Amino acid sequence: MSRASAAMVSARLDRLPATAYIWKLIILLSLGGFFEVYDIALTASLSPGLIRAGIFHAGVKGLFGLSDQASFAAATFLGLFIGTVAFASVADRYGRRAIFTISLLWYAAATVVMALQSNAVMIDLSRFIASIGIGVELVTIDSYIAELAPKQIRGRAFAVNHCVQLSAVPIVALLSWQLLPLKPLGMDGWRWVALGPAVGAIFVWWIRRTVPESPRWLAARGRIREAEQVTSMIEAHVAPQAGGELPEPVPTVAGNSGRASLSEILRPPYTRRTIMLVLLNFFQAIGFFGFNNWTPALMESRGASFVKSLQYTFFIATLFPITPLFIALIADRIERKWQVMIAATCVAGFGLLFSQQSTTARLIAFGGLLAVSTILLSYAFHAYMSEVYPTRVRARAVGFVYSFSRLSTVFSSFMIAFFLQRFGTIGVFAFIASAMFVVVLAVGILGTRTRGQALEEIAQ
Repeated sequence: MSRASAAMVSARLDRLPATAYIWKLIILLSLGGFFEVYDIALTASLSPGLIRAGIFHAGVKGLFGLSDQASFAAATFLGLFIGTVAFASVADRYGRRAIFTISLLWYAAATVVMALQSNAVMIDLSRFIASIGIGVELVTIDSYIAELAPKQIRGRAFAVNHCVQLSAVPIVALLSWQLLPLKPLGMDGWRWVALGPAVGAIFVWWIRRTVPESPRWLAARGRIREAEQVTSMIEAHVAPQAGGELPEPVPTVAGNSGRASLSEILRPPYTRRTIMLVLLNFFQAIGFFGFNNWTPALMESRGASFVKSLQYTFFIATLFPITPLFIALIADRIERKWQVMIAATCVAGFGLLFSQQSTTARLIAFGGLLAVSTILLSYAFHAYMSEVYPTRVRARAVGFVYSFSRLSTVFSSFMIAFFLQRFGTIGVFAFIASAMFVVVLAVGILGTRTRGQALEEIAQ
């Protein structure tokens, strides 16, 4: 195939203005991710209900002498690890759109099966199977958005993506607050909450029919004619909304096409980036999931009751869809690596302050600041790791480095439980702060700049 033709496809996409059609594509992809985040958010919210129903045990009565919540979280993130490291490459092989659809249906079905179980082992097994599909989905969506969004709005695209996806967090928290203490129609409240992802199956075919395949992926696979047809279709939707005329495309760097292996990202010029992203993913997960997966338990450890901990968690969770809207204002103005470093520093600082609080107002205030910091960290590193690799290997590369965050969370779930039991919330957040220090050093020393550049320029 002609590298010049592939470069022209990328140039045509990057010169598109941010019209309603472009944002429609971003939002629809993010809607698919909404159900994925809903599923992940169940990790924190379902455990109190499962304990209340007598299926899970608190304290040291669960698996490995720790609470069943730790085992549930570990099953979740072990599945996510396998999904990202072993199966992320399917999106590079079979396309973004097909894998987006299949993985959503996979985890929705497995979560419905989980909602019907009454045994802790079967719940963990169903959770593990569902999480494999979730792991594939998240990597696919990140790659999809990075390749469809014009370069001048790529940061804002990921911020909007996070706004839509993270709106699932307060919904899960609200449903858990209202339903977990009850038995609507004689069925435990946690089961009703767990059935939510099944709704995703209703939307998935509509999304699939509306969102086109990534032209960049088609071009990287040598399917130039199809890539040009899809690009022309996108231009036909954008042009009327932009006043009928589109800017002339200016090709810059032509990316290498064809097949690629994962070993490519371990060789120059990607070695430093891969080391940086492995460290970033492994240690950021300790901060992000260490707080967000354990919010109800951490609230209870500071003196909140079962119902109050769910209520406080909901108040904090309302920040999740709101915060990315403010992030969008600076998303393409500040270099991405600095956004990651600032967020990690804030997670460490606000986490240590949160661990010192006991009054309701202060718990919610510092919990909210900590939540905002973790959201900024999540948005920034998702955008960052999706930018730094070439299209031909993007999904498997993102899956590889992202899998370390899943692997980290398997172990940190037990570490958080250990520190919480032995040293309280102060010990938990001292552990988190040390992890954030590693994030700042890794990104500061090894991170590359990406703001305002075409994906092909960054890949070079």
